[in-house]
Amino acid sequence: MSCKVSRCVGSGAAVAASLAFAFLHGTPISVEAQEEVSAVEKTFSDLGYRNVGPSRGGRVTAVAGHPAHPLTFYMGATGGGVWKTEDYGTTWSPISDGYFETGSIGSIRVAPSDPSVVYVGTGSDGIRSNVIIGRGLYYSDDAGMTWERRGLVGMGQLGAVEVHPDNPDVAYVAALGNPWAKSSDRGVYRTRDAGESWEQVLFTSDSVGAIDLELNPANPDEIYAGMWMGRRQPWTIISGMEASSQEDGIWKSTDGGDTWEYKSGGLPAGLIGKTDLSVSADMPNRVYALVETTDPDEGLYRSDDFGENWELISNQRGIMNRPFYYTNVTADPSDADHVYINNEGYYESTDGGTTFERRQTPHGDNHDTWINPENPLIQVQSNDGGANVTLDGGKTWSTQFNQPTAELYQVDVDDQFPYWLYAGQQDNTTIRVPSNPPGTGSQGGHQGNWEAVGGCETGPAVPKPGDPTIVYSNCKGRFGRYNQITGQEKQYYVGFQNLYGRNPANLNYRFQRVVPIEVSPHDPSTVYHGSQFVHKTTDEGVTWEQISPDLTAFRPERQMVSGSPITRDITGEEHYSVLYAIEESPVTPGVIWSGSNDGLVQVTRDGGQTWTNVTPTDMPQEGRVQTIDPSAHSAGKAYFAY
Repeated sequence: MSCKVSRCVGSGAAVAASLAFAFLHGTPISVEAQEEVSAVEKTFSDLGYRNVGPSRGGRVTAVAGHPAHPLTFYMGATGGGVWKTEDYGTTWSPISDGYFETGSIGSIRVAPSDPSVVYVGTGSDGIRSNVIIGRGLYYSDDAGMTWERRGLVGMGQLGAVEVHPDNPDVAYVAALGNPWAKSSDRGVYRTRDAGESWEQVLFTSDSVGAIDLELNPANPDEIYAGMWMGRRQPWTIISGMEASSQEDGIWKSTDGGDTWEYKSGGLPAGLIGKTDLSVSADMPNRVYALVETTDPDEGLYRSDDFGENWELISNQRGIMNRPFYYTNVTADPSDADHVYINNEGYYESTDGGTTFERRQTPHGDNHDTWINPENPLIQVQSNDGGANVTLDGGKTWSTQFNQPTAELYQVDVDDQFPYWLYAGQQDNTTIRVPSNPPGTGSQGGHQGNWEAVGGCETGPAVPKPGDPTIVYSNCKGRFGRYNQITGQEKQYYVGFQNLYGRNPANLNYRFQRVVPIEVSPHDPSTVYHGSQFVHKTTDEGVTWEQISPDLTAFRPERQMVSGSPITRDITGEEHYSVLYAIEESPVTPGVIWSGSNDGLVQVTRDGGQTWTNVTPTDMPQEGRVQTIDPSAHSAGKAYFAY
């Protein structure tokens, strides 16, 4: 039979999960005792994990290097930790495993005066709805061989770290804070003892954090900070506030961070959102700033007098898509007129930012660039496909198929021998990989065994029990039946309406991107699918039956077009009051459990005719029920992650 390994591995880790279980009569049962967990761990202690792939990269939002070692680069994935290459990206090795409490990386810097000193801030600054919260700053004095955590544990996403060019013990960190709540821990932090202690040197409010920092290479006491009112809620993204509050926007210090001034000359006077900065050693009086604001003033600003006065030099289409997710400008340290912008596309300017041309990278959705100041043709760049190195200024790039950092939304396995594993990979495709290389081999090596199996990046991709040539796949709420023999997919949508740009309250069926697909353990042709309702098919998707009422809490005030007050972000990811989990008991047919992303667990004992809310009364409200695992021994028992 086919077996579900997990739901939302990777990006789903953004939700703190607690293990609980409930019985059909609705009485909540306490979390498993620590002794029982230890017993389980002891039982499996002799088993080890092995990597079965894929080795194609996942989202990377931080990269760094050092001119003294032009072959060496570091990358930080949003869930896969810190990796290092010493051969121009030909091979990558994980260097944070066993040291870091989280795999989500927000920033990396190598000390300019000592390439053995590396600072890493955790917590990616691309605060998607499934973002993993940062767990402090890590420090290495042996080029990443070993690490120590050095403070800033409760400061959330650490979007930038900059190191003094002459003193590796002096560093500054931009702390966005907890992306989900107000916090007094936001702002700019400074250390003078290599992270042993930290001072909060810039704080504007408990709603506004620091997102970027730049030091003047010629005068490191001159520091620029981008402050951002960025807040995540499960149903929306809030980015920006009025400039008149003088809280978010651009700030400057001329005394190493002791005091700060708000800079506004020539900058937008209305709403200000996310900002990113860059200063080139070639012309340290010039500062670039990408600024999220309302049209037509949104775009790239430039100051040629150390940030005192600014001018909008480009609002070219494409350079400011989805500001909360992108917004990165990098000036060539050897040529201040040479500028790159990372966005959905990758853009290059050679005239000081006045005009841009789109350049190719191995993957779209671009996030960060580091340029070697002694040879600017050598660069490392990152995107949703991983990290890649160029030795010729971007004409050619190293591969991304050598870094197993993929964000997999879920994992399912089939019942072949040896079995195959199926998943949806963020910003890529569905994929299946063998648990062991098949006997037939592949002329393409292990990569030749990777296969897309219908649907798209979101998955899930669930093989049919007894016939793994059939895969039930999802693409952002659209159900498909994929045939691996013909390579064709039949798409059987359940009243599908386009997710993009919609208030979910106006949709007949509130599907979200990673819609659950559950194959009945009693009948492989019976499949369950979830919007706010449970949908059932007995003919592999050709026809569908709705077998439940709305099983979510559905608070009308949570239903909205996502994104305010400046930029809408309407990909369906924030659709609230939707089902995230549907599972049928393997013991008794017709016992079906559901979990919603607004905090409800419900169950039916009669195949959907009646449903009972069995949400534990002491469980916090409005959290995501991410995963449900019905007991293999008792139909009335199920475990769920919340």
